[in-house]
Amino acid sequence: DKTIKLWKVYERSLKVVADFNMMTDSMTGSLERPKVDHQDTIVAAVPRRLYANAHAYHINSISFNSDAETFLSADDLRINLWNLDISDQSFNIVDIKPANMEELTEVITSAEFHPQQCNLFMYSSSKGTIKLADMRESALCDQNTKVFEQTEDPSNRSFFSEIISSISDVKFSQDGRYILSRDYLSLKIWDINMEKKPLRTINIHEHLRSKLCDLYENDCIFDKFECTFSGDGKEVMTGSYSNNIQIYGRDDNNEISLQADKSAFKLKKLETSKSKTNRGSGNNSFVDFNKKILHASWHPHESTIAVAATNNLFIFTKV
Repeated sequence: DKTIKLWKVYERSLKVVADFNMMTDSMTGSLERPKVDHQDTIVAAVPRRLYANAHAYHINSISFNSDAETFLSADDLRINLWNLDISDQSFNIVDIKPANMEELTEVITSAEFHPQQCNLFMYSSSKGTIKLADMRESALCDQNTKVFEQTEDPSNRSFFSEIISSISDVKFSQDGRYILSRDYLSLKIWDINMEKKPLRTINIHEHLRSKLCDLYENDCIFDKFECTFSGDGKEVMTGSYSNNIQIYGRDDNNEISLQADKSAFKLKKLETSKSKTNRGSGNNSFVDFNKKILHASWHPHESTIAVAATNNLFIFTKV
């Protein structure tokens, strides 16, 4: 949880020896060499480097830089900058730890480098803010930042406001123009040049607003859902309960609901209408809070997504 490992992942050809050509008393002629035939191609992973002793709290984010030389790692209170070739030294670029821990009011929840500009990175907080920082400004980047935040209507504030506004994940689009953020109830799409309000807010769990007290009691309100852009940046994806995955158009109202459930594959089709009912949009339908999609990833170049559901990995591909 506090140590980073760099792995080399590669395909390896698995070969076996065939045609041993063992000599017997009845055989005549020259002895030929045995043949080595290709049997299978396997994926192998080998650890290359270990980056340790730089974080006092659990690491929540790792992001490679576009310069292909550095990466950042973030925990609750600090963000460190590493060089891939140097495993025993890092530079602290964000530190929000107060002198007195009793004065702590927020923690870092996620961080990511800009996909094209190696000097820019962003990080989100439990207060619902996203900060875009430039490493050229200063050694510590927690002061001179561009802050993306949507002001909440005071009349809507409640005991749960700070919990549900905490951002669990942030992602850049591949062109670096847009930012996608996920809190407990919604997805927000931001333009990197407009920090006052998001371009679009997509309600994911609005139907659960009336159940926040129960969700607080069973700790589900603290679930951290990830989000991601498609490779072309035109669609966004996030997980939900009942093992549902929601995909939305960035600029339109297109919506696709998938369910990462073995029973759906046994039926050999996904009942989209049933998935939407399970999602509970606007009615009192059943929601299984024990089944949740917290982690999902979109292939950077193909229409393929990988979804982690409990101890299963589901791959969906558009055909």
